Amino acid sequence: MNNAALAGKWDLAAVYRKYGTFIIFAIIFLLASFFTRNFFSQANLTNVVRQMVVVTLLALGVTFVIILGHIDVSLGSVMALAGCISAEVMRTTQSLWLAVFAGLAVGVVVGLINGYTITYFTIPAFIMTLAMTTVARGSVLLFTGGKPITRLGSFSVIGQGRVAGIPIVFVILAFFLVLSWFLLNHTRFGRYIYAVGGNRSASIASGINADGVVRKAFLFNGILTAIAGIVLMSRMNSGQPAAGIGYEFDAITAVVVGGTSLAGGNGTILGTFIGSMIIAVINNNLNLLNVNSYWQQIVKGIIILIAVIIDVRTKRAAK
Repeated sequence: MNNAALAGKWDLAAVYRKYGTFIIFAIIFLLASFFTRNFFSQANLTNVVRQMVVVTLLALGVTFVIILGHIDVSLGSVMALAGCISAEVMRTTQSLWLAVFAGLAVGVVVGLINGYTITYFTIPAFIMTLAMTTVARGSVLLFTGGKPITRLGSFSVIGQGRVAGIPIVFVILAFFLVLSWFLLNHTRFGRYIYAVGGNRSASIASGINADGVVRKAFLFNGILTAIAGIVLMSRMNSGQPAAGIGYEFDAITAVVVGGTSLAGGNGTILGTFIGSMIIAVINNNLNLLNVNSYWQQIVKGIIILIAVIIDVRTKRAAK
């Protein structure tokens, strides 16, 4: 292959890595407006944003984990456990602050267990979080007896309330979006995330506590997962033990479509946010078009596969 062809190939790969997520979003958005008549209605667009809040919160946390070259497939089950415990505390005490604290405590504990077990026993994150999926789902079913938790008083204010006319869930999303961006781009912790994800051995040689970085990433991921669970249960105004199934795949898909490599070492919060919007628009349109839920799962699986293939090909083209 001549130099001109190589240069063209590299340029195409560079363009995709820089702007690919935005291009994909623009295409999906245009297709959605073309195929769905009511897509641009205020009610539908508001619904799209509301639906993407939970997935985006999950995606923000798991972005840190994936940049490190790890994965977390327990998001949906942990979210259900944290949300239901928060709902039960709300039902028992009628204290919103205690309910939120209880849910967050679950996220902290799970994040610490995942992080310390993975690093101390050098267990692959996929295996550890797969085990946590079963443990968390079994725990929430045992805790609730498989029955919804109701009579939650003012618990719904988190998921349905407004502040100065702005939905509270939008405020929560904006806060954690900015916080995640700041942590990843303007702190030592963020720099270490990229360093360990890009080359663990080199980062250790340079004096970075790689295991400590991984533990902190899983802790932050656990906290955001718990917040997502609290928001979801509050929006439904009940604790649903069967909730959260499949949410981990939407979150991981959003991160991968947003340009974060499953191999680790690169990724951005902005990319994850755009990826979440892509998934939200796709979900919304599949629902508006009355596409069977089984087909929706197939579509999402194909999206993940295509995103990974593109990531691999663009990396090869850049070499």
